Amino acid sequence: MSTRILEVDGISKRFGGLQAVSPLSFHMEPGEILGLLGPNGAGKTTAFNMIAGALRTDTGAIRFNGRDIVGEKPWDICRLGIARTFQLSKPFGGLSVVENVMVGAFVRTASETEARAEAEKVVDFLGLSAKACTDAEDLTAFDRRKLELGRALATAPRLLLMDEVVAGATPNEAQEMVALVRKVRDLGVSILIVEHVMKVIMGLSDRVIVLDYGKLIADGPPQQVVNQPDVLKAYFGERYVHARA
Repeated sequence: MSTRILEVDGISKRFGGLQAVSPLSFHMEPGEILGLLGPNGAGKTTAFNMIAGALRTDTGAIRFNGRDIVGEKPWDICRLGIARTFQLSKPFGGLSVVENVMVGAFVRTASETEARAEAEKVVDFLGLSAKACTDAEDLTAFDRRKLELGRALATAPRLLLMDEVVAGATPNEAQEMVALVRKVRDLGVSILIVEHVMKVIMGLSDRVIVLDYGKLIADGPPQQVVNQPDVLKAYFGERYVHARA
């Protein structure tokens, strides 16, 4: 039996005449931080949505701890141990920070007391204890991103899908989020992360994969992948590649 936490095997998705993701295959090892790169429109979010169950694959299999999860509902996939964050953070207005995180904790328990206790631990982990009773709508944009992460962590994931966690962040905020992501991995959580800030993804990832027009064009160590001609062409165009050569 495979020890890989995630195996994506030939998944694809078409929307009308647009092939958003061509047959795509990759894997993740337990405890790995895998960066998912690609220019706008490369198919990254579509791939995320298929793994999380928000979209049904047209072809292929997605195995989580050896179990094929294609066709499972998103909430059942979450209960199995896959959580995700979203690029646009949308907290529940009128609820405090702790109450927002409790929403995630209810995936694991029906007890309000247990959910609150778990939420308080997560809020402390995120460094948001001083704002635990603050209405989530009153948070800064960056604190909303941390809250988004907190809701996901409260589900007790083994695999976390993170979508552009430092978009719009200041350099100091980006450093703080990078440190948080590493702390999450230290808890034993594997992480698949999409991020456009190259410095962040290069510093965080154990390995990166690159999509372009829905196709996998590179897979390997960050510094090796970022210098491959196909990757440079996808990001900067063919003229850049020729000029660099």
